[in-house]
Amino acid sequence: MNKVVQILSVLFIIAFAKASLAQDIQRIEPPFWWAGMEKSEIQIMMYGEDLYNYEAISTDLNLIEINKTENENYLFITVDTKGFEAGTYVFNLESVDGVVEVMEYELLPREKESAQRKGFDSSDAIYLIMPDRFANGDSSNDSTDDTVEKVNRDFKGGRHGGDLQGVIDHLDYLEDLGVTSLWSTPLLEDNDKRYSYHTYAQSDLYKVDPRYGSNEDYKRLGDELHKRDMKLIMDYVTNHWGATHWMMQDLPTQTWIHQFDDNRGKDYPVDGYANSSYRQTTQMDPNASQIDETYAEKGWFVSSMPDLNQGELLLLNYLIQNTIWWIEYAGLDGLRVDTYSYNEKKGIAAWTKAVMDEYPNFNIVGETWLHDQSQIAYWQKDSKIAAIQDYNTYLPSVMDFTLHDAIMKAFDEDQQNWDQGMIKVYDNFVNDFLYPNIDNILVFAGNHDTNRINGDGLYNGDLKKYKLAMTLVLTTRGIPQLYYGDEIGMAGNRDTDGDGDIRRDFPGGWNGDEINAFKNPTDYQKGFQDFTKRLLNYRKNKPVLHTGKLLQYVPENNCYVYFRYNDESRVMIIINNNPQAITLNLNRFKEGIDGKENGIDVLTNQKINLSDSVKVPGKTSMVIDLDNQKRKERFF
Repeated sequence: MNKVVQILSVLFIIAFAKASLAQDIQRIEPPFWWAGMEKSEIQIMMYGEDLYNYEAISTDLNLIEINKTENENYLFITVDTKGFEAGTYVFNLESVDGVVEVMEYELLPREKESAQRKGFDSSDAIYLIMPDRFANGDSSNDSTDDTVEKVNRDFKGGRHGGDLQGVIDHLDYLEDLGVTSLWSTPLLEDNDKRYSYHTYAQSDLYKVDPRYGSNEDYKRLGDELHKRDMKLIMDYVTNHWGATHWMMQDLPTQTWIHQFDDNRGKDYPVDGYANSSYRQTTQMDPNASQIDETYAEKGWFVSSMPDLNQGELLLLNYLIQNTIWWIEYAGLDGLRVDTYSYNEKKGIAAWTKAVMDEYPNFNIVGETWLHDQSQIAYWQKDSKIAAIQDYNTYLPSVMDFTLHDAIMKAFDEDQQNWDQGMIKVYDNFVNDFLYPNIDNILVFAGNHDTNRINGDGLYNGDLKKYKLAMTLVLTTRGIPQLYYGDEIGMAGNRDTDGDGDIRRDFPGGWNGDEINAFKNPTDYQKGFQDFTKRLLNYRKNKPVLHTGKLLQYVPENNCYVYFRYNDESRVMIIINNNPQAITLNLNRFKEGIDGKENGIDVLTNQKINLSDSVKVPGKTSMVIDLDNQKRKERFF
């Protein structure tokens, strides 16, 4: 064979091998990383047919280890990027046949001060949206070729077409309303055949669902929020994925998810299904049986959501890296973690600590849907209750579900008895001593999983009751969160009409909507909107409502009085839940009034004399600013 033929033969073999390898490797995750990260050791997952044939024999980066699993289609290569600058680096992969292949991996330059980003906190007011139901800004992506479920706005549980562009188009509305942070329910791909709009059964963790837009659109949303000095919070799911997730079709390891023998061979989307008992009290119960602990913690949320095993270190590291990747890529300012208390305790604590180690000033709020303050407080970072069991979640923020429980009942109880009416609200705050950080607790009157506060069977669209509830949410300790549409009196009843009813389309978000509440609300909608806007914008510019101490008085005659105060500032809040007018003897509240002679009710802009008594109309709240002794036209 002459030299030319030899050279051509070698080139052909190399070209063929590269083409073959390119076909073999279907996925590389994470697709890239950043230089200068605290988490510098990266576990690069490669997926493709028969990848067990390849070894990474060298790399420009520091090769730590290679992991192969019982599934021959996966290769996990761990490298250390510490000390390496941004750039493209080379892997040499050698097959069993001795052919060396070249793979490239990119480290991107990190944004300046990325590690020190400041997360959401009690100075913020969070607005929760379900993107499919908020606004349709790009009708061309309502249905896509690579997703199964198509748009059907006539079906309450179907895809309605809302997307990222629709959210971006209405950021000015949110800014004007007075909210400072946006929490969207998950945006990553959910390729279920039905009910995929909620996106909690994700099928690809590195890809925004194309019916919402693209990864670039999500990054653009973060950029647009930051231009307005607003924050972006991602809804992250650590507990489960969807049955249509690509890994569920070809598990990396049999321990990647929790599997049970209860329903083996039955007609479920993924084998190994057994349902969670939902009894998350077993997580801290010292008397719990092993079987109860197992089914609560490791059982599946539903049959279409396989439960992830955070005890599997490859899976845990995959989740940690994916979370950090999205924070860095999209410029996130916080996370809300779905079903936080359903995860393995050790695994979720390790995940949380890893994220907080990378971003020390970041914030993460976990969904801790329990109905006892001590059980909720157990999940907050440095909890003295959890310390009894030598446990620490490292989770900065939890959700005040017990306050939500009180709100759902108290404002419908016109009379105060020993445990009814505003006593329910008062009693909730009595237990604040249980929490390590009382300012870093999410307070809310409703979300995408609860009945609408203005819905049938609750407030029934009663503006007075709404004002009472939102006065409480927006002036008490913690981080207030609103649910999209509540600010226009949107109704919905989950108990009678299902989840779709509490997740209605925001009027005006679709071309052809008869009513546009963004621009031209009805008189009914405007009543809710004006009140919310006034109080939100007042709160935004009143630091004492962010971090001031809470001083409360035992309610009398179904009227609750409390103060937010510090050394420089003071606000008095009165919530009269009695249908009748109440005259308060202000002598009882001298400690809170602190010698102030008068104040301004920011809700009515009326001067309030504090020398003797004050009359409060029935079902009315007052927010009295004690720092301003003269009437002002506006407080914001």
